[in-house]
Amino acid sequence: MKGMRASQSMTFPAFQRAALRGLAALMMLLATSVRSNFVFDDDPFQPVTQDETVAVGGVVTLTCSVKENDNSSLQWSNTAQQTLYFGEKRALRDNRIQLVKSTATELIITISEVQLSDDGEYTCSIFTMPVRTARATVTVLGVPGKPVITGFEDAVQDGGKVTLTCTSSGSKPPAKLHWYRDQEEIQGRPDVVESNPDEPTYTVTSELTLTVTRNDNNALIACAVDHPSIANGDKRTEQPLSVLFSPSVSIQPESDLPREGEKFFLQCVGNGNPEPTAFVWRRKDGELPPMAKVDDAFLRFESLNKSDNGVYECQADNGIGTGEVTHTLLVQETGVNAADPTAMSPSSGVDHAVIGGVVAVIVFIMLCLLIVLGRYLIRHKGTYLTHEAKGSDDAPDADTAIINAEGGHSGVDDKKEYFI
Repeated sequence: MKGMRASQSMTFPAFQRAALRGLAALMMLLATSVRSNFVFDDDPFQPVTQDETVAVGGVVTLTCSVKENDNSSLQWSNTAQQTLYFGEKRALRDNRIQLVKSTATELIITISEVQLSDDGEYTCSIFTMPVRTARATVTVLGVPGKPVITGFEDAVQDGGKVTLTCTSSGSKPPAKLHWYRDQEEIQGRPDVVESNPDEPTYTVTSELTLTVTRNDNNALIACAVDHPSIANGDKRTEQPLSVLFSPSVSIQPESDLPREGEKFFLQCVGNGNPEPTAFVWRRKDGELPPMAKVDDAFLRFESLNKSDNGVYECQADNGIGTGEVTHTLLVQETGVNAADPTAMSPSSGVDHAVIGGVVAVIVFIMLCLLIVLGRYLIRHKGTYLTHEAKGSDDAPDADTAIINAEGGHSGVDDKKEYFI
């Protein structure tokens, strides 16, 4: 009986045993490690790390430091908890991982030629009592490939529509695509993002639909990739648009002052896509002169003549459409001074005609005035009286009239003539 009582006195109730086990587990947890999620400012032995971001193919530096050390070693471990370096000792045979610095309070390593598989959490530990750890998250960016534009395979006609597609693969996180016409950004459809099989990267696609005109021919359409892994701007691909349009035509004369007897040509210049290959020459007011020869885009005159004057038309065809233009040919006489361009210009003949007409009108007016004045003077010629025979009209006979006339000469100063 006494033995049984002693045995019962040493037995703990079940709830007490459970509480004791929980307390023991908590003490063991605190004794084994202190995680980086709980960083105490008053703990000089707590490791300090920082997160890093690096692009595929780059170099990442992992730094772990403590304020104080009790002769314990620092250690870096990878995402699979494999030891990389324990102090200055290499633990994993990977030549990409190199030691930069190892002291009692700091351990620095680098990982070169970073791969997507290097993405994850790395752990720095210091083997004190208890063991303290800190984690650093390494984010590896997948570098997007150069964009590829499709849809340029066939040229599009003036006024038509073209749909272009831009695709870039290998980005992590997904890249963003932007469209440009020359240097101006234009809006495409929203990006379509698809994950790539067997790797944590993405393929991004964007479409752009344009209504084109002849002014868009040879315009550069660019697709650019925007991603944090691209340090210097963006990656882009450019392609020129090819727009088919009918030609615009002009005629270029060999000389602005064609002269009689000289050789001369008119050249028909067509600007289209494709370039025009067929040319037709006509004369508006009749047949082409017999001395004029059609030489593809040229109309050649062996010896210019006044009879070559007229309006000439050129029509160019490039298979997409036709264009036409006219040119007025005015042949200058050989005797005209070539050093005086105004004398030989087509407008100079008009100016001379105007001047000649004005001079003729002035001469006619002057002649009319002279005629009127002459008639007026002839009509009033000799119509004047003097005082020399004053009083002779009233004399009864000739003797009396002479006496009266002589009496009129008493003073020279009294003789006056009055012109009417």
